[in-house]
Amino acid sequence: MSIFDTLNAVNVNGKTEEKNGLTYLSWAWAWAEVKKAFPDAIYTIYERETEYGPVNYFTDGRTCWVKTGLTINGLEHIEELPVMNFNNKSIPLESVSSTDVNKAIQRSLTKAAARHGLGLYIYAGEDLPECEQNAEPAKQEKPVKQVPAAKPFTPDKKSSAPALVQKIAAVPGGNPVFSYLKNEKAFMQTRFECSKDEMDKKFKEMRESLIQGGVVDDIPAEKLTMAQAKQLVEAMYANFLSDKEEAK
Repeated sequence: MSIFDTLNAVNVNGKTEEKNGLTYLSWAWAWAEVKKAFPDAIYTIYERETEYGPVNYFTDGRTCWVKTGLTINGLEHIEELPVMNFNNKSIPLESVSSTDVNKAIQRSLTKAAARHGLGLYIYAGEDLPECEQNAEPAKQEKPVKQVPAAKPFTPDKKSSAPALVQKIAAVPGGNPVFSYLKNEKAFMQTRFECSKDEMDKKFKEMRESLIQGGVVDDIPAEKLTMAQAKQLVEAMYANFLSDKEEAK
């Protein structure tokens, strides 16, 4: 099995906690599972040099973020995460403490492990890893009361297919690709401090570029495979970083 298949098959239910409507995986347990499967795995906490010596966070002068990497069998996945408060809002630079940075580092490492497959289904809005979903026996359906068939839905001029797809995908058990893209776009919008319109424009531009390059299919974004959705997100992230570097 590949690294991803091995870690993605691990059931992390029971090792998570809910906070402000979000699900968090214990970083200590996540690291233990990675080391059990891959004893040679190592993590990296990236630092930057300052006049006071190296520090383990990065800043744009207003907020800050941490950068960590998790390397398994020579493959490193890097994760950047804003230093946030209990409401998941970026903490102003002047109010950031070492405790805040340390907590962000542990969460960032856990998300780096998710990029390798461990607990990724949590971020995709699923309840179980794929292997256990496929292995679950079919439940016997209870008889339901027969009701008259509903009239076929005919959208009016104000209706839009993407809006309907998004509405369906937003409910529990909905489209995991839509949930993944939604969460990643929200993170990047906060991380790079751009408006929703700017984010939507960037998303459209990168999607069209990848379609032209044959990297992703020319279909609605929510119908992409999870692998293609990740490629799209990584391309957007790299483009944002490039724009930021050019602006310096």
